[in-house]
Amino acid sequence: MTTIKQQLHAYCMAYIEGRIKGANQAIQFAQAAANEETKSSAGDKYETGRAMAQLEIEKNSAQLAQAQKLKQILLQLDPTKSPRTIQTGSVVITNQGRFYIAIPADQFTIDGEIYFAISPSSPIAQRLLGLRTSDTFIFNKKNFVIDNIS
Repeated sequence: MTTIKQQLHAYCMAYIEGRIKGANQAIQFAQAAANEETKSSAGDKYETGRAMAQLEIEKNSAQLAQAQKLKQILLQLDPTKSPRTIQTGSVVITNQGRFYIAIPADQFTIDGEIYFAISPSSPIAQRLLGLRTSDTFIFNKKNFVIDNIS
């Protein structure tokens, strides 16, 4: 049986794989468009089309590099570990929400509960890191109580 943390880790990995696939496809599409410009255009129109395709390739290459960096972060996390204090890789259940501190990703629903995948450098994660079960803190004028850490 997989734990919530393992499910969240798998969802985040699938999310990143989707971003990597999308960026690769966009790069290939832009490269194909640039190649087509060389075959069918002449003069200034050709140069403009090539420049636009190159900008698109650069933009998607940056997105690809960022997604690959996030994948490396996920690969370093062990979803079977349950630390005593909140750290990167922790699932934190509070009275105000449920968080997976790993990478910035979508929200995920598991067993009817919403979990937010957040970056360790996000403001809320910065407040959470190092805390323990039953600790409290205030964030955005809301009182948080840490109910569980896994």
